[in-house]
Amino acid sequence: MTTHAPQAAQSVTLPASLDEAVAALTAMPAAVPVAGGTDLMASVNSGQLRPAALVGLGRISEIRGWQYQDGNALLGAGLTHARMGRPDFAALIPALAAAARAAGPPQIRNAGTLGGNIVTAAPTGDTLPVLAAMEATLVIAGPGGARRETPVSHLLAGRDMLGAGELIGFVRVPLLHAPQVFFKATGRTGPGRATASVALVLDPARREVRCAVGAIAPMPLRPLEAERWIASLIEWDADRKLAPDACAAFGEYVAAACIPDPAPDGTQAAVPLPPAVLHLRRTVAALARRALGRALS
Repeated sequence: MTTHAPQAAQSVTLPASLDEAVAALTAMPAAVPVAGGTDLMASVNSGQLRPAALVGLGRISEIRGWQYQDGNALLGAGLTHARMGRPDFAALIPALAAAARAAGPPQIRNAGTLGGNIVTAAPTGDTLPVLAAMEATLVIAGPGGARRETPVSHLLAGRDMLGAGELIGFVRVPLLHAPQVFFKATGRTGPGRATASVALVLDPARREVRCAVGAIAPMPLRPLEAERWIASLIEWDADRKLAPDACAAFGEYVAAACIPDPAPDGTQAAVPLPPAVLHLRRTVAALARRALGRALS
């Protein structure tokens, strides 16, 4: 793991199946599961984490691919960002492929996994706003072969946590066969951590626009009122066109919903947003405007 870290892990277990991994975690409650290790090993090398044992998930072939199931894509939690970025996957879920390609330099994309991105739940996780906008659900494996499902948003919000011995096995993503977009802004040129990101999908069957904003809060934010407003303006039975000013207004609506003005402090004078926060709100507005325009085009 590292040549300078004291108290390294005492044991490493390499199960060959999801149920074997669950059994290993149940038998060793202090063990930490590891797939790509892009976040875990950073914590180990910085001295923030000293796992007593590791359960490696790299040999579990069942979670490294995907399959079609009842109008959904059942994605293995072990899918790497590099694999999700390939053209065949991009034809399946374009926004998730775009997020995977933006996840960092090649060494990160080759190792980092979809399940790891979800469990780590870093605010800057690029796949998280896409999964929130797609309203994806998790298939969680538990002791004794148990399986249960929960929305990704519930796990990210802390409404439903993983129990002892549980692992994310799969991610169920609806196949919309409709435009979907992911954009992100970084603090520098090239791959980097997002300062803000926006995922937007059209759902013509339900006549919905779904949008999620990432990186600006501990979890992706859904501006539900803005979604409903813009969906009401779209001619779903025609060419789904909107006036340019509607796209601009949507961007401002999303940004104001996710980064609201400060609450009044009891004086008549309005409290302005700090310049950095105002710049972030403008960035979110621009990303949302571009995302909607791209999806509708």
